[in-house]
Amino acid sequence: MPQFNDTELTAAVIQSFKETPNPRAKFLLQELVKSLHDYVRRTDLTFEEWEYAIDFLTRTGHKCTDIRQEFILLSDVLGVSMLVDAVNHRDRDGATETTVLGPFYVGEHKVTPDGTDISATLPGERLYVQARVTDLDGKPVAGAPVDVWHADDDGFYDSQKPSYATQGPSSRARFITGDDGRFHFRTILPCSYPIPTDGPVGEMIMQTRRHPMRPAHIHFLVAAKGYEPLITHVFMEGDKYLDSDVVFGVKDELVAKIEKRTDPVMPDGTKTSEPWHLMTYDFRIKPGEGAPPAPLGVKAEKVGEDA
Repeated sequence: MPQFNDTELTAAVIQSFKETPNPRAKFLLQELVKSLHDYVRRTDLTFEEWEYAIDFLTRTGHKCTDIRQEFILLSDVLGVSMLVDAVNHRDRDGATETTVLGPFYVGEHKVTPDGTDISATLPGERLYVQARVTDLDGKPVAGAPVDVWHADDDGFYDSQKPSYATQGPSSRARFITGDDGRFHFRTILPCSYPIPTDGPVGEMIMQTRRHPMRPAHIHFLVAAKGYEPLITHVFMEGDKYLDSDVVFGVKDELVAKIEKRTDPVMPDGTKTSEPWHLMTYDFRIKPGEGAPPAPLGVKAEKVGEDA
């Protein structure tokens, strides 16, 4: 009979999963048990600390809704999201660097005409984005769906606002690349912003004296047929939070120079009497396969379960 003490308990729990049918699920569960038990032993975890942890995770779950995922936010600020991304994209072969999806991806939208102002009703300094999608050899990838989304001038995403359900998206759209692999759109210049701090994750950030800020960026998701999906951001050069992103998502290659312009006409012929900004970026994607991420509210496939 095993003795369920601090030396034999771990082996007994690991053994309890021996009949798990799926080898990968078995491996993941057993390794999780090893890591959790080792953490408890190394820290001499108290009852009060474990109760606090359970309460924290419970409150994290209660904060989740169809348009807010507090657990993704927790994963982000602990660096787990970026670590999972890193181990799954070790060999880029010259493809554009990846980064976190973030908690405000809400799935696909209908295709928006190229050149649309996706923030036409919002205040802010105007930004013209011209971009191109190519393969690793620099050849244009035509017909590639590209989802974009970013925060407004106050640092909020459309899905954080009560009006989202009735008024629909803003600063969020889907474009299709042309024969030359290019797409362009108008919007507002993103600003740095804090992650939501009104939940348990924000509570943890504040209590540990970390700042909650993300540097200004635009999210891009390129999901072309015959290529690996590319999930990334493009950050604004010069932002003061580039070196201390609360979710650890910045990579040098993803920082773009933003040119301030006074031309009376934008590249697509749009006339303007105000100064505006220009961002140019090329995305390189790898041959392969894979599905874009599921939007919030879609149940994830279980480990080892047939699709």
